[in-house]
Amino acid sequence: MTDSDPATSERPASETTPEQTRRETPGGGVRPTADSIEPAAPAEFGLVQAWWGGGKGKTTAALGMAFRAAGHGYRVHVLQFLKGGADSVEGVRGEYNAIAAVPGISYENTGHYGWHGLLDGSDDDEHLAKARGALARAEEILSGAADADLTEPLDLDGDLTDGVHLLVLDEVLYAVDQGLLDESDILDLLEQKPDSLELVLTGSHTEPTYLLDSADLVTEVRKVKHPFDRGVRARKGTEY
Repeated sequence: MTDSDPATSERPASETTPEQTRRETPGGGVRPTADSIEPAAPAEFGLVQAWWGGGKGKTTAALGMAFRAAGHGYRVHVLQFLKGGADSVEGVRGEYNAIAAVPGISYENTGHYGWHGLLDGSDDDEHLAKARGALARAEEILSGAADADLTEPLDLDGDLTDGVHLLVLDEVLYAVDQGLLDESDILDLLEQKPDSLELVLTGSHTEPTYLLDSADLVTEVRKVKHPFDRGVRARKGTEY
């Protein structure tokens, strides 16, 4: 128990000033000043993360890490599989606008309109072609990273083939679930990953057991309750 200011402790809560309230919170109400974003290199990157499960938040978690890394001046890229759009989602998602405003982070969407296997009028062969094309793009980015010195800062506006510190392959695990990619395709990507690159894989409602020996972090995002189950469609600002 800590000593308090007698004048403050005797004053009714209704008379406590905002400044006194801030002072008495953990941390004293201090907000750290943000630094400008300058090119830097991570000291401890190099792990493989996999985020899967039937709950909402896999992409959200990956994007949170991507923005956090970019905020430290690391070069980051988000490569999205399958998310080509749907009638419930606008073409430009909120993360695209935010990514465009932050130095060092970039994105590509390689999906085909609709969702593979849902009989929504989209062409399943086109989904397959797009997924294979995204896989080839991922291999190209990994090849560039392998040739770069990831222990050094990278140009925040540099070409992806010049290296990235963190690569997010969003929904790539769903592409495996849908039969558009093979488990061996993912394991081959992990073999190609340079030691200092942090690689994040998301997607799949089915546990990617084939990754358990290779990934350093495997997190299940479990659904307890979801508004979609009562007919609430994707909402702007939360789901896209």
